[in-house]
Amino acid sequence: MLLTHAPPQPTATSPVSNSELSLEARLAATEAAMTIRLEEAAVAHEVRTAHIPAEPLYLEDIATLPLTPTLTPPPAPCPTPVAALLQRAHHRLLTGGWCTGALVDAEGARCLYGAIHIEACGDQSLESRGLQVLLEAIRRQFGDDRFDSVPSFNDAPVHRDGRVPMRILGQAADLAHACGL
Repeated sequence: MLLTHAPPQPTATSPVSNSELSLEARLAATEAAMTIRLEEAAVAHEVRTAHIPAEPLYLEDIATLPLTPTLTPPPAPCPTPVAALLQRAHHRLLTGGWCTGALVDAEGARCLYGAIHIEACGDQSLESRGLQVLLEAIRRQFGDDRFDSVPSFNDAPVHRDGRVPMRILGQAADLAHACGL
């Protein structure tokens, strides 16, 4: 028995058979029907996934470029001392690398605390204020009870690479500048 594909038969709702329509008209009708189906599917998807919590997605966490000192010049310094410190620490991590579990690793990469410590140049007061602002930025992003210190955030197992810690350090520099610190 040979099966062949029969053309669709006109239904009670279609006033004209498919054979009476031109190719362009049939394509337009098919496109309109598919558009309606896709819109219905999009609404159904939104309804089915509305209960799933979503975290914001940051472009700098996805799109990366090789970072070297020659490709990444230091930004114009912030006029406030704590913001400038955090900005320098951010630049140091961008160019020198980020590490976890140590202030400085064998390749010279630093953790968040290590970058702030070296950029403070021995000024304990400036270093302390920089760490306080950074911890405030961390808590604003992740909640008050999740991390109790900058090192606990830096060494959290959720960080596969330094993108999130460096993004938070940049946000802390902006926060310090906004607060005039």
